[in-house]
Amino acid sequence: MVVKSKSLGGRSPKPRWNIRDIQLACMAGLGVAFLAVFAYLPMSGILLAFKNGDKQLDLLYATFYGEWTLKNFEALFGNEVFWQVFWNTVKINIWMLLINFPTPIIFALLLNEVRSLRLKKGIQTVCNFPQFISWVIYGGIVLALTEANTGVVNPVLELLGLSSPENPVDLNLAQYFYPKIIIASMLKGVGWGSIIYTAAIAGIDPSLYEAAMIDGANRWQRVKSITYPMIKPTIMIFLLLNVSGLLSNSFEQFYVFERSYNRETTRVLATYIYTEGMAFRNYSYATALSLFEGLISVGLLLGSNYLSKKVTGEGIF
Repeated sequence: MVVKSKSLGGRSPKPRWNIRDIQLACMAGLGVAFLAVFAYLPMSGILLAFKNGDKQLDLLYATFYGEWTLKNFEALFGNEVFWQVFWNTVKINIWMLLINFPTPIIFALLLNEVRSLRLKKGIQTVCNFPQFISWVIYGGIVLALTEANTGVVNPVLELLGLSSPENPVDLNLAQYFYPKIIIASMLKGVGWGSIIYTAAIAGIDPSLYEAAMIDGANRWQRVKSITYPMIKPTIMIFLLLNVSGLLSNSFEQFYVFERSYNRETTRVLATYIYTEGMAFRNYSYATALSLFEGLISVGLLLGSNYLSKKVTGEGIF
């Protein structure tokens, strides 16, 4: 026989909050307040994209009381420099997605096969260290290493027959920027990017590997049949996030390499927005550019997530 509570018409009374629940609610409230103040409240500045705020001193007045206009977007889509920077950003990020995205996954799979725990920790420490160096310092090191006359890369190229003391290769020129930025960003982020995949691999049940070894599966077969399928959801989530960020770049990562003689290749949307907004004080134009970038990123995320759920059955939401 089921005994019903007499209170609330047979329903059990709501549990009262204890001190732990209050502490957790306060901690969550701090996170919500942080997002509200530093993420959602500044979004009111999007209005500046539809106002005439270029070269204005009182941006608050221009944002909330200025006349509505679409001339910023007309100037944006009619600007040849914008389209050059846009396609340059897309090309760089596609190459980074094709090369730099699988690298941490492969590194995590290889690291998982290292049996010596001390050696594994040593490799992780060495590979994670560049992540804690800012792009300003790291980029300066890359520029120094690739300098034509004093860098240490040119002697290596001479040994390979790709350079000569009489005619050294200047790797800081525009035609060498793509391989340089891809290799530099790969070396900087491969260790840090592999942490999440290493954690996902560590969570796999060891009995699966033991059963596969009893059945005679070699290392490659265990990786193909056990490791990869188990970490595939994690890979898909990060792939979708990377696809949505095809127009997003770290400002410092590209600004440190930008020079007057290679600007046509090194300039991306992040540096272009900074130049237009801060250097030329085209605040409304820069806001419209940033809004366009954000809308494209949202569209890429929704589209890639939809295709992923249709093809693989997995997605972010």
